[in-house]
Amino acid sequence: MANRATLLIMLLILCHGVSMTMGLWGTETQDKENGSHSKHEKLFLLQNSKRLVKTDAGEMSVLHSYGGRISERPLHIGFITMEPSSLFVPQYLDSTLILFVSSGEAKVGFIYDDELAESELKKGDVYQIPAGSTFYLSNTGDSQTLQIICSIDPSESLGVGIFQSFYIGGGSNPVSVLSGFHPRILEAAFNVSGVELGRFFTRRHDGPIVHVGDSHAKASSLWTKFLQLKEDEKLHHMKKMMQDQDDEEEKDDAEVKQKTSWSWRKLLVSVFSNEMQKKKADHDTHKSPHSCNLYDRQADFENSYGSSVTLDGSDYSPLKSSGVGIYHVNLKPGSMMTPHVNPRATEYGVVMKGSGRIQILFPNGSNAMDTEIKEGDVFFVPRYFPFCQIASSNEQLDFFGFTTSSKKNKPQFLVGASSLMKTMMGPELAAAFGVSEDTMKNILNAQHEAVILPTPWTKHEQQSYDNKMDLLKILPNIETIMT
Repeated sequence: MANRATLLIMLLILCHGVSMTMGLWGTETQDKENGSHSKHEKLFLLQNSKRLVKTDAGEMSVLHSYGGRISERPLHIGFITMEPSSLFVPQYLDSTLILFVSSGEAKVGFIYDDELAESELKKGDVYQIPAGSTFYLSNTGDSQTLQIICSIDPSESLGVGIFQSFYIGGGSNPVSVLSGFHPRILEAAFNVSGVELGRFFTRRHDGPIVHVGDSHAKASSLWTKFLQLKEDEKLHHMKKMMQDQDDEEEKDDAEVKQKTSWSWRKLLVSVFSNEMQKKKADHDTHKSPHSCNLYDRQADFENSYGSSVTLDGSDYSPLKSSGVGIYHVNLKPGSMMTPHVNPRATEYGVVMKGSGRIQILFPNGSNAMDTEIKEGDVFFVPRYFPFCQIASSNEQLDFFGFTTSSKKNKPQFLVGASSLMKTMMGPELAAAFGVSEDTMKNILNAQHEAVILPTPWTKHEQQSYDNKMDLLKILPNIETIMT
């Protein structure tokens, strides 16, 4: 009974918002005709974009999330684009990344349980890289651009910018995190001369994302050979890679060639306190945490108007530690995700394809944001705020996103055949709206669809299509009569 009363109060607060949502498109048209726009039109769109990396081989930009009370746990949304046969050089971050491959193929390698583990990723794969784990990322495709969307958890960050990268390899650009140590410390740590170290920390100048492979004129010989090695060789054969790259200089300096005794393994040892030297009996079978493909999962909900699928900690265990969930929704042209509330998490969404609208309401039922969205836009919806998304009448609306909880989100749908109102239908709800129980039943039973609904413009488009098909069917008969 107490739960029922609580839900009644919630419905009273939101009923005004539901009516506003159903009149969404007409209201916008009227506003445009009058030349007026809501002051909250873009309130929940992430627009503070910052490009962190840009080279000939790729780039990374991040949309900064808003903090404050309205968002109980901000997540930054990152976009990584890498040209064919390119590498994001080894680094570690002060923030946990969850990668989603939106197009292309990739290889990711990172230090897991004191070993180097690698995984092949394809379109739709989800993969987590914990904060502080050294990793690299490469585009393994010869002709396709790699595009990745990632969530960036700032809760563990140092508070220096959006997040902080610590590059292991580097020179003048990027700068290696090791290069700032006193020369004598580095000489002792590497057991090589200062002259050799001077060359080592100044050779790279083409940025954090570099070309690799023999087919590209600007390809980095060092990183190309690094990627060609087997997993165990990547830890032990940097010396040979550097010697091959330095052949021309070493011809003029035979003595330096004889003294080049450092390796990539020593570099990692100096960072990870000799932990990389540990050898396990099951090294050959050691694997990193698996990826999980979002597109291979069966839809949680699907009907004639669209589908939705979610991924939480029970489906993909690495999400438990990050406390992040993932979802994907496809709305067919003119369809609507019925007004609903997320009771457990803030939702972040990226429009992958198409266009449409989103409306978000404040707790008092007034409009928070009512705006068009298109491919590339990023929105967020605070926990508890009612909202809905609507696809344009002439194209689908496809969006992917993250939630700030790795538990099952269990959204509360306010309208529809499986809605909260339908479940509560009774004299109490009728009394709350000031109507008879029969009137309430007639209203709530009018909608036979759930979760993803058709709209009047959907039916209009379908009717127009049906009329066209009927016309095509009778045209041959007309032609026969005429002849």
